Amino acid sequence: MLTQIMIVRAMVLMAVCLALGFLASCSNVVSSSGPGPYGSETKEQREERMAWWHEAKFGMFIHWGVYSVPAGTYEGKRIAGIGEWIMNQGKIPVERYQQYAKEFNPSNYDADLWVRLAKEAGMKYIVITSKHHDGFAMFHSKVSKWNIVDATPFDRDPLKELSKACKKHGLKLGFYYSQAQDWCHPGGAASGGHWDKAQDGDMSEYIRNIAVPQVKEILSNYGDIAVLWWDTPVDMNNERAEMLIPLVDLQRGILVNNRLGGGYEGDFGTPEQYIPSGGMAGRDWETCMTMNDTWGFKSYDDNWKSTRTLIRNLVDIVSKGGNYLLNVGPTSLGEIPEPSIARLKEIGKWMDTNGQSIYGTTASPFHKLSWGQCTKKVHKKGTTLYLHVFDWPTNGKLEVTGLKNEVRKAYLLADPKQGKLKVSCEEDGVVVSVPGIVVDPIDSVVVLEIAGEPEVESQMVRQQEDGNVVLTAREAEVVGGQARYEQGGGKDNIGYWSNNEDFVKWTMKVTKPGKFSVDVTYANPDEGGEYEVALCEQKLPGKVHATNNWVNFTTETIGSLQISQAGKYELTVKPKKIAGGGLMNLKAVTLKANSCE
Repeated sequence: MLTQIMIVRAMVLMAVCLALGFLASCSNVVSSSGPGPYGSETKEQREERMAWWHEAKFGMFIHWGVYSVPAGTYEGKRIAGIGEWIMNQGKIPVERYQQYAKEFNPSNYDADLWVRLAKEAGMKYIVITSKHHDGFAMFHSKVSKWNIVDATPFDRDPLKELSKACKKHGLKLGFYYSQAQDWCHPGGAASGGHWDKAQDGDMSEYIRNIAVPQVKEILSNYGDIAVLWWDTPVDMNNERAEMLIPLVDLQRGILVNNRLGGGYEGDFGTPEQYIPSGGMAGRDWETCMTMNDTWGFKSYDDNWKSTRTLIRNLVDIVSKGGNYLLNVGPTSLGEIPEPSIARLKEIGKWMDTNGQSIYGTTASPFHKLSWGQCTKKVHKKGTTLYLHVFDWPTNGKLEVTGLKNEVRKAYLLADPKQGKLKVSCEEDGVVVSVPGIVVDPIDSVVVLEIAGEPEVESQMVRQQEDGNVVLTAREAEVVGGQARYEQGGGKDNIGYWSNNEDFVKWTMKVTKPGKFSVDVTYANPDEGGEYEVALCEQKLPGKVHATNNWVNFTTETIGSLQISQAGKYELTVKPKKIAGGGLMNLKAVTLKANSCE
């Protein structure tokens, strides 16, 4: 993006951005005389460049470095935060931190084993930290002796071995590089500022003398590199970013993420540790996420996500049009932790059966599905919908609300030879008759082959038999860029609601009109937030009261609304005042029927 200060240079910068594929969307013909491999790149050419990534959907992130030696502990104390930030969080002096390199000897490192594990899990690409914020190069750099060959007993270049193994097994390889933060080389940026005089220096000189030649090394000496993954653009102005931009030309066709800084948006967005509730419309994106709470190895972090959560995260991300970059943090011996291995193998078993419903698919045509998610493939003969059923219907009836297309065939992906499933068309969509016994407790995939591209009516929440209307967080449509649906750890709510412009809405169908009391179920450790529930011209103010924490939910009645006739209605919840860390974690809004006409 361009700031007003840079308007004078707008035409030149636009050319650079377009040349490198750094604009979120492209016109049919992109004309540019700027540097890099993507000058005059058409929309079709960009799609061709991105094609492998769109097909892949699933990759492995590897955070590995000297920080795996202290593994979260410094001078006998457990240092808060993620493992690879121990130098920053513990304010460890440069000279003291560099002593860890003498203990870094990953003698059990086996690049072929790592790549085979990723492949077995169904992953199609790997992105590894070539240099993290501690400035330590995980490759043999000629630029600085602070690298794995010159500073450790290991005396091998693990990136060369990984490159060879990826080529052997057919996986794409990408390199993460921390271009701005460097806590060991003078002039490198540091989040929170420097804590050691040895870090002081000129940042532009650091970029010129360390970052630029090292990026040139990793893009020149390791064969085909598919992704360049920048990170944390602290103090990265446009001039500093432009020192690095021309290097992309060393790897024609490479994909670049959005974290360089200087106004460059890259080829794809990188939501970290969360899944955007509505995806990222008009933007390629990739959620990067840990299996436990840390990226780099931390010996005492045992808060592992379950295989169930990891598979459902993958499905959720892909159903919203994104990719999933799932992290492992190897030990100082070069071993991927056993809990990570076990989960990757279990994911692989699921992918062996259901990978067809992930690879090469695009986002769901449905806003929400009460029982799970959907992915799709559009082809010449119609569309294949993959219904990922998390909550198997106990009555044997899978309701696909809103679908209007003719269903030509329905079957279980796990057992297509079992035969067709019966499908009936109803007023609200289609109903698929499924076996009474769940196929897979994590995610059973039902395949629908339909005529044409999906035609889906707006999905509505329907009034219950008792007259109540229950509007849950999962069924809400989130409008805005910050608030999002979150699940797990006691949460099943709209959270991260820190932007006054974000709001949520539901479309509902009322068949029994009348007067309804309005109950709001939420959690918030802070007092003082205010919001408004609106239906047609009726508006109800609500106040947020402290509930001790973000998962201690309370239900409060804030007033009543009148619905005079049956029909479709939209109900919204909008912030009026945000206090503390966010408006609230909103679990549900319930319209309780007081009297029905």
